[in-house]
Amino acid sequence: MSVFVAISGDGVADLLRDLHSWMSEEPDLRGRVRIREAAIPAGALGAAPDVLQLILGAGGGAATAAGVLIAWLSNRSGEVGVKLTRGGEDGETLEVTAKGVKGLDQAQVRELATFITQLLDTTDPDE
Repeated sequence: MSVFVAISGDGVADLLRDLHSWMSEEPDLRGRVRIREAAIPAGALGAAPDVLQLILGAGGGAATAAGVLIAWLSNRSGEVGVKLTRGGEDGETLEVTAKGVKGLDQAQVRELATFITQLLDTTDPDE
């Protein structure tokens, strides 16, 4: 199952590359995180990163991805948001912002991590 991670804010391409780097450093996620590029616009010199694709499955990684995402957001400033979409365009979505994460206490961070993990967890037999 794929989970697509889109970022909103200033410098989206750099933010995507930075999040990709954070996730790729985790052993549970190595080889499971890919940068997907948008189509090259006419007159452009190359494609820009569009979304991250997380490939999760029976091998896990959902809890690690949730933890990295929350840690990454808590280290951002400004209006940075992340939209997670499970499966394809019609899949479940969740949006989280840096401002929203920074205002959470430890219990709320754990609750958010659990919620994100459940969204990302692909071991659901109905899938």
